[in-house]
Amino acid sequence: MTEDRTGFRRWAAAEPDLCAIVTADDRQISYGALFAEVNRISHALRTRLGLQVGDTVAAVMTNSPGMVALYLAAMQSGLYLVTLNYHLTEPEVAYILGDSGARVVVCSARVEDVVKAAAPAGVPVYVDGKDLTELTDGMPDTSPQDTPAGSLMMYTSGTTGRSKGVKRPLSGIDADTGARTYIWLFNEFGMQRAAFASWLVSAPLYHSANITPAMGALHAGGTLVLMDGWTPEGFLRRVQDQRVTGTSMVPTHFYRLLQLPPEVRDSYDVSSLAYVLHGAAPCPREVKQRILDWFGPVVYEYYGSTEVGTTVARPHEWLAHPGTVGRPASISTLKILDERGMEVPVGQTGIVYMRQGEDRVEYHNDPGKTDGARRDGLMTVWDVGHVDEDGFLYITGRAAELILVGGVNVYPAEIEAALLTHEWVADAAVIGAPDPEFGEVPQAHLALRDGAPGRDTVVAALRAHLETRLAKPKRPVSYVLHEALPRDPNGKLYKTRLKREGEVSAHGLR
Repeated sequence: MTEDRTGFRRWAAAEPDLCAIVTADDRQISYGALFAEVNRISHALRTRLGLQVGDTVAAVMTNSPGMVALYLAAMQSGLYLVTLNYHLTEPEVAYILGDSGARVVVCSARVEDVVKAAAPAGVPVYVDGKDLTELTDGMPDTSPQDTPAGSLMMYTSGTTGRSKGVKRPLSGIDADTGARTYIWLFNEFGMQRAAFASWLVSAPLYHSANITPAMGALHAGGTLVLMDGWTPEGFLRRVQDQRVTGTSMVPTHFYRLLQLPPEVRDSYDVSSLAYVLHGAAPCPREVKQRILDWFGPVVYEYYGSTEVGTTVARPHEWLAHPGTVGRPASISTLKILDERGMEVPVGQTGIVYMRQGEDRVEYHNDPGKTDGARRDGLMTVWDVGHVDEDGFLYITGRAAELILVGGVNVYPAEIEAALLTHEWVADAAVIGAPDPEFGEVPQAHLALRDGAPGRDTVVAALRAHLETRLAKPKRPVSYVLHEALPRDPNGKLYKTRLKREGEVSAHGLR
């Protein structure tokens, strides 16, 4: 990695003909062409819409060149960019647009009706590929004179209530200096520029786990290969045809790839892959081991969130410490604290608290939530875990999902991992169900693989499977079958939907 060349703007100026993006329909966009569009958007936001440093822009967009250009424009205009899940409903979109104070919204055509209905009065909505040119027409394609660095403001998933924006103070540095902060990402994973030669963006860019390494690729002079919609064979075909060198994935992708017949998996060449980053959700050991066996020692795991720091587990580290999510990155601080805020001994379970550098984030419009999640300058998203004697972190579950079975603490993640080791289980989620004797007990929600037998046989096999793997309080008392579990495209599981549905809308298994 040449530090003097780190940054999209620098690459665009030095090598404008270099390919920046391969679109989902295989069109190529050069760094020069992309930079020109980024500049037109930047000028339009300032001069036509009157946005000032610190204002907010919202994007409800699919994986498109327009999404990439809007991000880069915000980051060189001193703006906050809020990226919304394009599957959200009209009330959900309306809440985030209102709460964030977005001054303008850009959306993809497929969600135009929802976004226009949700936008607050007076907030303009521009549709990518349709009327966005009305905003940028006639604007200069040269860089603005002043290019203050902007920032993402990501909204949390809202599993325990309405989502909240995670907001950092603007740094005050210029965009070119801001791009150099990506060097930490390159260094932590040991990435050279060759890693980004062909970086596949297969998961949605609205999620920070995907947009961060994708933009890192552009800051390293790499090429983004876009996918709009993920399928197992579509992913493998893209890797093979574009000789993909790196990508970011989630465990749901791993599950679905491993369900392909062996002859289908073996028919694709994935030898070009050098870096596969994964995180955003727990990954069972067996699933990750099978992916490592297939892809080779190129799978890098990370743990973190928009609010807190980062841990990294490189392939050799995970193989030596199976199940770990890694050790803190060089700029991250990690502590495991009990409910009183005291640090617990090595190996003991507690709440995971972290911080990235000297970062101090806050929940937008919710100081109470900010204060409740912070202790001594560290923050938590209420994950539960422990560290071993070598400093490697293991995540047990989430405090918010704790199931209290007759006074015994039970964490769903452990049960879900055990269920997923069974050959008939394609996906699993565990929630707490009311129980007159124990208060609540684990209830398993499952999606089965093709070819699985009838429900009675499945339940009997799973009960036997778990009997030697989990203590009795951890074993599900009831089972519910679904065609598919409710997940977003990035693998996020909507457990609140499972709690609402219970056994009413699914086939109950006793």
